[in-house]
Amino acid sequence: MTLLGGALLWFGWFGFNAGSALQANEIALNAFLVTNTSAASGALAWMFVSWLKGRPGSLGMISGAIAGLVAITPAAGYVDVLSSIVIGSIAGIGCYFAMLLRTKLGIDESLDAWAIHGIGGLWGSIATGIFARINSEGLILGNYSQLYAQIIGAFSGAIYAFVVTFILAKLISALIGLRVEETEEYVGLNIAQHGEIAYSR
Repeated sequence: MTLLGGALLWFGWFGFNAGSALQANEIALNAFLVTNTSAASGALAWMFVSWLKGRPGSLGMISGAIAGLVAITPAAGYVDVLSSIVIGSIAGIGCYFAMLLRTKLGIDESLDAWAIHGIGGLWGSIATGIFARINSEGLILGNYSQLYAQIIGAFSGAIYAFVVTFILAKLISALIGLRVEETEEYVGLNIAQHGEIAYSR
């Protein structure tokens, strides 16, 4: 089920990134190509780094692919294929270690959204300022100001998201609670909360 969901995400991401050009042109084609390359690079990078620490697995590979998809999204209209390989590979490795850190710290976050989307998105935003060469120039082509702009934008967004989410989480926790009982988690929220069976056993 996870692999099927990951494959659907990967397929849908082509429309997300290439469709952002709003035309069937060279930018859309480039975005399509680098999206696929970054996802594949992220999957392979996650697989290899997890192999060094134990065994590779299909769930890890699809997580790495999603990390590559997240990271290439801000850069898709601005970088070439070689840059997308670097962006996806670093995303796969960085998000893998972010997941290990989250586990080590004992933070309860079932979907690893912070490790994959948070860290992957932060890296991709900054990487745009490093590797941009289409429609804009990044650090590699000597444009320091684009990198500064990307760093300021990325961290401003992260700080804003953290502060607003923290306030909303505290408010919801005080009013109705954020957690369900452990038995409800075990049974599945589809049954405990909605009275519906999502998957036959």
